[in-house]
Amino acid sequence: MELIGRTQDSGVLVLELREDSLDASNVRAFKDLAGSLIEDHKYVVLDMAGVRFIDSSGLGALIVCLRHLNSHDGDLVLCEMTQTVRALFELMRMHRVFKIRDSREDALRACELRHA
Repeated sequence: MELIGRTQDSGVLVLELREDSLDASNVRAFKDLAGSLIEDHKYVVLDMAGVRFIDSSGLGALIVCLRHLNSHDGDLVLCEMTQTVRALFELMRMHRVFKIRDSREDALRACELRHA
């Protein structure tokens, strides 16, 4: 599992998920790694540019992250989704649960406006 985290000057954590899929085969590693990275942050941007497939266990892991951040008055913004992954989020109505932005810059702006 390759998940890279970088904290911006604004305090927003940007995570880059560098996996083709987020599914039952790697969701446990994602939860463990993401959980440790987001622990000390309120606002997180998850760049999903490389993700080509996500299943229900992957969606569940993202919901766990979102709930953790929301419980600390924070937020999770997803960005850079492929058309296939975005279509899945819309089909499952997850676009109503998550904030989704087309670009990393838009996602950062969304977090920074809430953070200010």
